[in-house]
Amino acid sequence: MGLAQRDDQLHTYAEYLTWPDDVRYELIEGVAYLMAPPAPTLDHQDFAGEIYFQLRRALEGKPCRVFIAPVDVRLPKVNEADELIDTVVQPDVLVVCDPNKLDRKRGVRGAPDFAVEVLSPSTASHDHVRKRRVYERAGVREYWLVHPTDRIVTIYRLESGEFGKPDVCVLSGETPVGVLPGVAISWDDLIRRIPQPEW
Repeated sequence: MGLAQRDDQLHTYAEYLTWPDDVRYELIEGVAYLMAPPAPTLDHQDFAGEIYFQLRRALEGKPCRVFIAPVDVRLPKVNEADELIDTVVQPDVLVVCDPNKLDRKRGVRGAPDFAVEVLSPSTASHDHVRKRRVYERAGVREYWLVHPTDRIVTIYRLESGEFGKPDVCVLSGETPVGVLPGVAISWDDLIRRIPQPEW
């Protein structure tokens, strides 16, 4: 079962700001998708938290900043005013290297350099299809889909404005982050402490 749509209407960021804080939505081309289930699983949080922790440590003292969900990422069209933006997403983990994209009150405006989604049964199709297209169009330089059950990561890299054929890597040893020179995610300790989940 995929994510539920809020309704059949098209929405903007101006409307998004009026919705209740206790329910998370993503807005993709005006369509609001409820982020279900309301709370991620512990395995999901373990994977996202470990990736965030390793990136935070690796980027210490460097200009790039790492964040963990929920953080609103507004993806405007060229020079589009905030209130008209129709795409707002919340990557599980993201890295932004341009400080001009950071908005202390509203999150991030513009494409992150690096975005990670940790897949769950209810969001896998959404992350693989809808969000991949959105990230590609917005100019996210590298996009990882981490699959806790299959113990793989699917990696898309932007080439000439498009995501090329993905690399699929086993969650073992280290996986370098192509857009962050010298930065890699180490998997072995994480995999040892988390039993393989069943979907």
